[in-house]
Amino acid sequence: MGDSSSAAWRKSSFSGEGQSCVEVMPVGEGVATRDSKNPTGPTLSFPAGEWRKFLVGLKDS
Repeated sequence: MGDSSSAAWRKSSFSGEGQSCVEVMPVGEGVATRDSKNPTGPTLSFPAGEWRKFLVGLKDS
């Protein structure tokens, strides 16, 4: 999906300082995610269409 080594990770503005959360960043035609408490750990990447479906599902729940 793309190289994430030079992109900037973001976390929700609803997250408090020092709290663990999921961080995201755009990568190519999709989105990469990681656990903020383990920034050097594994990442999961999703195609843009699947990420949009995920976000719609969150809003509908």
